[in-house]
Amino acid sequence: MLTSKVAKRYAQGLLDFTNESGQTDAVFAEMKDVVKLMSESKDLNKFFMTPYIDSNKKTEVANEIFKSFSPVSQNLIRLIIKNGRESQLKNVAQQFINKVEDINGIQRITLTTATQLSNENIEQILRSTNLVNQTATFDLNVNVKPEILGGYILRVGDQQVDASVKSKLNKIKKDFQLN
Repeated sequence: MLTSKVAKRYAQGLLDFTNESGQTDAVFAEMKDVVKLMSESKDLNKFFMTPYIDSNKKTEVANEIFKSFSPVSQNLIRLIIKNGRESQLKNVAQQFINKVEDINGIQRITLTTATQLSNENIEQILRSTNLVNQTATFDLNVNVKPEILGGYILRVGDQQVDASVKSKLNKIKKDFQLN
């Protein structure tokens, strides 16, 4: 997923501020809550994306939803809405999480498979590649997508190994078309 420059800039500004004020850990947890909430609630996303709802109403709703958050997080959310960037709220939160994890040396790993795998199989896949630093801490996200037909797609940071059946079939199809 490509992230906008806007999200990266807001996230970097938030990170700079939280590092100076010593609130990075608290805001990190709250940004995880923002990402989770925005991922789970299609209605909330639609509400924030609706252009004819004015920013004051969006701010009221955001204040109510995020009332348990620290003032830093609440101010960031209000600023994003005030500037008309509420469509980027989830991306800003995710970028902040990514930046904090990068600082802490945490690898982000996404494993996409056709079916649910056992923990043993997942560990075997992770050990079989050079992309995963076995001594580092990592954040593993496992996705099940039947459309890849079999195999797996492993993404570590910005590198990817595509060992899916679908990509192999597409390669064979392309080779036949060339000959």
